[in-house]
Amino acid sequence: MFDIGAAELLVIIIVAVIVIGPKDMPLAMRTAGRWIGKVRKVSAHFRTGIDAMVREAELEEMEKKWKAQNEEIMRRTASLTEAEKGAPVMTGPPPVGEVEGERTDGDASGDQIKDTQSGESAASKSDQ
Repeated sequence: MFDIGAAELLVIIIVAVIVIGPKDMPLAMRTAGRWIGKVRKVSAHFRTGIDAMVREAELEEMEKKWKAQNEEIMRRTASLTEAEKGAPVMTGPPPVGEVEGERTDGDASGDQIKDTQSGESAASKSDQ
């Protein structure tokens, strides 16, 4: 990154010893080490955030691609099946709540629902 060689490092150390002095050099080195550590933590945190954003963007792109491929496959399969049978075929997921034998309106008044285990109706159980 900075490409500091041995000669440049030696010059920096000599200038630091002359300017700071040998007595205060350990304190200066500790302070410099702390600052370098903080800079590394911040840069690692920033890099991690950028990597996460890139991964999320790639996942969204792949999901769109997979969805488009799935829709194309469903269309081709439906057209082949339709050509074979002569009747239109559903190409998407089943509508929500329209499973055979299942009520979706939530109104069960007047209807007797049988308990699958005992065979008794729910209305007769509530009377007991």
